[in-house]
Amino acid sequence: MKPSLPVLLSVNGGFVDTAGFLALHGLFTSHVTGNFVTLGAALVLGTSGVVAKLLALPMFCAVVLTTRLLSNALPAGPWPALRTLLGVMLLLLITGAYLAIRLGPFHSGDGWQALVTGMTLVTAMAIQNATHRIHMANTSPTTIMTGNTTQLMIDLADTMGRLSTEDRRTIRGRLKRMSASVAAFALGCTGAALFYAFRGNWCFVVPPLIALYTLAVRDPAPALRK
Repeated sequence: MKPSLPVLLSVNGGFVDTAGFLALHGLFTSHVTGNFVTLGAALVLGTSGVVAKLLALPMFCAVVLTTRLLSNALPAGPWPALRTLLGVMLLLLITGAYLAIRLGPFHSGDGWQALVTGMTLVTAMAIQNATHRIHMANTSPTTIMTGNTTQLMIDLADTMGRLSTEDRRTIRGRLKRMSASVAAFALGCTGAALFYAFRGNWCFVVPPLIALYTLAVRDPAPALRK
């Protein structure tokens, strides 16, 4: 069975975030609020990457705002706009891969080479985050798994109690979707770590390939239809 669009995006979310963290001195390209933690660590320990971590959040916010405006300007209907945004993300991931391979390895997270590469990847992941919220809000998040994991545990607890047949069916469906998202994200993280360990920055060739495959998904999940 072919993987769904949310599952593919979850794999890519985990892969890009992990690859960026490893190659760009602790920069989270998707989970940008995590950069507050690594920023504090960099300041205390005197490690590099402070500038990139400071830039990540305003860059992320600006791209999400722009993505929303672009989505509103695109043709009516979720799928044409969705495909357009996925195409833009693909171009950014290709650019990020080229920069990472051409300019890396990065000996400093504050060098212009790392900054340009990092912000390109932050832009790509900001588009994925915004696209999910705008066009795929009925599906599980594809980049940050804390909420998914929390809901999974709540649903598991609820299944241990008395539920109506309808409620049990609803919870089981949500468990299936969220479990797939968490597993796909974990797969992406693991794949990025292994690829980086053996091939360094060449690991960045994988996300564009996954993003290209998302464009081949002809029919969005039923949850995307409005």
